[in-house]
Amino acid sequence: MAAGALAAGPLLQACGPAAGPQASSGPLKLGVLVPLSGVYSGLGQDMVQGMQLYLDSINNEIAGRKVQIIQEDSEAKTDVAPTKARKLLDQDKVDLVTGIVHSGVALALRDLFDSTKNILIISNAGADDVTGAKKSKYIFRTSFSNSQTTYPAGPWVFNNIGKKAALSAPDYAAGKEMMNGFKRTFTEAGGEVVFEVYPPLGNNDYQPFLTQLQQANPEVIFSFYSGSDAVRFVQQYEQFGLKGKIPLAGAGFMTESDVLPQQGAAAEGIRTSLHYTYLLDTPENKKFVEAYQAKFNELPSVFALQAYDAAQLINAAIKTTQGNTSDKDKLVEALVNASITSPRGPFKIDPDTHNPIMHIYMREVQKVGDDMGNVVIADLGEAKGPS
Repeated sequence: MAAGALAAGPLLQACGPAAGPQASSGPLKLGVLVPLSGVYSGLGQDMVQGMQLYLDSINNEIAGRKVQIIQEDSEAKTDVAPTKARKLLDQDKVDLVTGIVHSGVALALRDLFDSTKNILIISNAGADDVTGAKKSKYIFRTSFSNSQTTYPAGPWVFNNIGKKAALSAPDYAAGKEMMNGFKRTFTEAGGEVVFEVYPPLGNNDYQPFLTQLQQANPEVIFSFYSGSDAVRFVQQYEQFGLKGKIPLAGAGFMTESDVLPQQGAAAEGIRTSLHYTYLLDTPENKKFVEAYQAKFNELPSVFALQAYDAAQLINAAIKTTQGNTSDKDKLVEALVNASITSPRGPFKIDPDTHNPIMHIYMREVQKVGDDMGNVVIADLGEAKGPS
């Protein structure tokens, strides 16, 4: 989809006064910065659809102001996204920006939004530092921090699967952060990490690494992979003969709905921790899934859910300010205190970090009808990100 102004339902085309005190009665301009091309374009599309679903449900109007979406393609590249962000802020005069798939992009944008006191609501990128060591008053997140998705799993895996673990993840920041989150609580519970291996990102052949994992003789393998890496790792885990011999667990993205159809039966029985599955049995989630399927003829992913909640958060905060988006400090306060009902379950913004405080669920891949799905088998309780 081409970058630029995009109508979501009856959204207005690009027009109206520049953002500022006089603009609070004009169109509410939301900049959406996601990858619309390249390997992460599917995630970007899910995020656009999740946001669109919520905005359509409120007739694309917040506090009496018509919502105008202005999209830019980040390409998930750290040398492209800052230029696109400056265009949204300086040329389009958006009231705030949301989106961001890639952690590197989020970190590359941090200083721009912090120094200009513009608000960024991240609805995917999980780098711990974004709301941790490099947190900013003006940056929020409706998704997760990387270690937040795995540290709640440590004690559960120790008590329910095995006490000796081998770890495997791609050799980049997200992989290390997710493994470190699990390792900390698993060892605190009394578990032992007997081996760790970090293949290169985008690896095709996992046999050498699977051999090493098998030779370590663990009682469980805990992993994080996503995208095509997750497909290959899970399929080769079965082909190598480890399925049924050494239990496989990990971060939820390893079997999320963007990869599970390709993994098929190879993924059955894998247990993963994450803050969402479309099979979550709550009234709010059932309503969300039904509406999403009706509009887009597909099941919602965690990426769609996170963007849906970003739109919810924006709506709640700007209602509190009665449509005023020019006073950024008041808008920050409204975002911190905003209350939303998320399909994922209990949700609030941590006032210290601006990361979500939410429940993490242990899920197991099971056959659901004719397909595979992530069925909740345990609620691991409320989890915060690192501060």
